[in-house]
Amino acid sequence: MKIAVINGPNLNMLGIREPEIYGKLTLEDINKKISELCVKYGFSAQFYQSNIEGELINYIHSLNKKINYAVFNPGAYTHTSAALYDAIKSVDYPVIEIHLSNIHSRKESFRQKLLTTGACLGQISGFGYNSYLAAIEIIRLRSANE
Repeated sequence: MKIAVINGPNLNMLGIREPEIYGKLTLEDINKKISELCVKYGFSAQFYQSNIEGELINYIHSLNKKINYAVFNPGAYTHTSAALYDAIKSVDYPVIEIHLSNIHSRKESFRQKLLTTGACLGQISGFGYNSYLAAIEIIRLRSANE
């Protein structure tokens, strides 16, 4: 099972940016936890982060026919990017969208609009870094039934 873990804008600042919302772990710490779980299940994981929308789109496209699943935290692009929605819809692998915080309970009104979510297999949010691990568990359960 080949899995890509894709992270959008500002996730390179995890551990520094608003730790009361996003946690104290760095993106490197989270990637290590994901890698450990993937090894346990015999999955291979590759990691990518960019703050640039076009680079994320190009990366999503480049994975077509090369991976089985993607776990994607689009960050704030969730609320603004029809282009990422279209990129997800254009590839042959399912994408599970994740968020560290519970975006549905956030106070900012712009966070209530979810553009990318509709293109994804599903969404997991609100469990900190465990949102990523839950996505890997979902992939394991789905692959056992395929």
